[in-house]
Amino acid sequence: MKQWQQHAKSALKGVQQSNDFFNTQAFTQAKFPIKIPLQYASLIDANNPNDPLLRQVIPQVSVSDSKYSLSPLNDESNSPVDGLIHKYPNRVLLIASQVCAIHCQYCFRQNFDYSQHDAISNWPTIEQYIGDHAEINEVILSGGDPLSLSDQKLEKLIKNIENFEHITTLRIHSRSMVVIPSRITEYLIKIIAKTRLNVVLVTHINHANEISTEFCENIAKIENATLLNQSVLLNGVNDDLDSLKSLSLALFDAGILPYYLHMLDKVSGAENYEVSDEKALKLHQQLQSQLSGYLVPKLVRDSGLNSKTWLL
Repeated sequence: MKQWQQHAKSALKGVQQSNDFFNTQAFTQAKFPIKIPLQYASLIDANNPNDPLLRQVIPQVSVSDSKYSLSPLNDESNSPVDGLIHKYPNRVLLIASQVCAIHCQYCFRQNFDYSQHDAISNWPTIEQYIGDHAEINEVILSGGDPLSLSDQKLEKLIKNIENFEHITTLRIHSRSMVVIPSRITEYLIKIIAKTRLNVVLVTHINHANEISTEFCENIAKIENATLLNQSVLLNGVNDDLDSLKSLSLALFDAGILPYYLHMLDKVSGAENYEVSDEKALKLHQQLQSQLSGYLVPKLVRDSGLNSKTWLL
């Protein structure tokens, strides 16, 4: 077992382990099971109930709101074959894994039926679909987290994607790299370096406190990839100017460009994370006044339609 796999296996799971580790009784039973890697847990200030990292993983009190649903992006309706989502004309998203290294309590896919959507087990059907759609030039690996796959399985999947002449770009979305920095293995670095595809690696980082020295050292070793970040604007986590500014600067120091700042996807159970459009727009305008343009992420909302909505 690789080091990163050991780290994933040793993650805090459930109420009792989490309360014992943080010496608290704040963790309660949740619909979305608690899962926190120890490396991430070590970055949390256990004495601060408002710690921005803690707020992302501790269950929130659900508030009934009719605007929230089990499937806010309606992924299933955009899935022509199991394991593949085709929402945008030139690109498809593959559900490469149902596993995540960490369970973020605002996750919009926490109710997703992964048993029916496994890209690897359903590859022959997906292969046929991509082959029949020459307009597709980009494949996005998502999940779960695609980097919860072993390097060998990931390499095989990428080689299968390379076989399509009309595919030029591979995008990988992952939170694993920042919550378990050891996931950036030498093998993974080689896989990315040798593919013929244009690789876009999108990290999911919401706060500067998540960016550890180990992560910065490891991400700097990756070659042949464009490094971008997408964040979610979250109440009590990063909905203030200092947090957003610090995040953009820390990302840039790590060689990553801030790309998207997402409004919350309205999944049931995440109501307490919502930030109003008015506040979001004000924060974004303040960011523009204090940072260079390339450090200001696009403020967007995913409405479940065939394009993202830019708020600004």
